[in-house]
Amino acid sequence: GEFIDAHTALQQGLINRVAPADQLDATLQSLIDAITAKSSVAVKTGKDMFYKQLDMDLADAYEYAGQVMTCNMMADDVSEGIDAFIEKRHAVWTGR
Repeated sequence: GEFIDAHTALQQGLINRVAPADQLDATLQSLIDAITAKSSVAVKTGKDMFYKQLDMDLADAYEYAGQVMTCNMMADDVSEGIDAFIEKRHAVWTGR
């Protein structure tokens, strides 16, 4: 119930990053760019998986995550990501 400043929240792991007000837009754009550079399939799958397993116990969450990751391996974007990594190039995501 106590108020804390941003740096304390960062130290305690409650937030990912802190930016001065004059750098907020640039910091936010950097985060946006990092997320949008990823496969939309991977981002959506990861977010859906995260929220669904919040109500699970640890064993069930691990089991569910394993199933989701296995199924996700069939996505076209996964093959593209692996190929791009091996070929040392940027991936071209299809959203499938």
